[in-house]
Amino acid sequence: MAEQNPLLQKQQQLESLKTRVKSLETELAASDIPKEWKPQSFYSMYYVTVGFVLGGFAAMVSLLFNVIGSTVAGKYPLEIIRVYLTFPLGEKALPLGSQTGASPFVIDDGLILALGCCLYIGTGMVLGSLFHAVIARFAEDKSMAVKLIWGTALGTVVWFVNYYLILSWLQPSMFGGNWITDGKYLPWWVALATHIVFGWSMALMEPFGAYVPYKRPTD
Repeated sequence: MAEQNPLLQKQQQLESLKTRVKSLETELAASDIPKEWKPQSFYSMYYVTVGFVLGGFAAMVSLLFNVIGSTVAGKYPLEIIRVYLTFPLGEKALPLGSQTGASPFVIDDGLILALGCCLYIGTGMVLGSLFHAVIARFAEDKSMAVKLIWGTALGTVVWFVNYYLILSWLQPSMFGGNWITDGKYLPWWVALATHIVFGWSMALMEPFGAYVPYKRPTD
């Protein structure tokens, strides 16, 4: 049997080494890819953070609901903002934007109402963290009807706690009046409907805030 050409042998060895090096590089690259991270339990921080953002949109929806409802009822469009502003401003907030007489404030009425809208939306963002975390925790895999029920229940509970367990005594003790809980300025059913609309909005937006683990693309 004829002996192989030494040059050919070296060429074959080189090709074998190249194949081995490529195989080792592939194995090393695969070992460097971290495993897919998944939370060990309910990812509370994520849902609280996302709920904070979604709460702002839900607050805008409920505010729009009030603006349209107030206009249809023949009242000032931002009536709910004027009533809410009685907490920091007292009774002086009720005539804001009515153009009757001189304003008791140095700042323009329109600017105060705009700040009141921002405060309303900011409050909605805080509540949105609670609503989204609770709905996602107990109804993320449920039907939309179940999520709407949760939104209704949460809105009702928050309304009752805010109006009858907190504001009913806190506002009179601090400002000498209960303009927020007094049905003369804001009927109870309007306040309840506002909270329920907020809860429904959070329920409808819940799928957009669901946590989806990132998956690294593979070749």
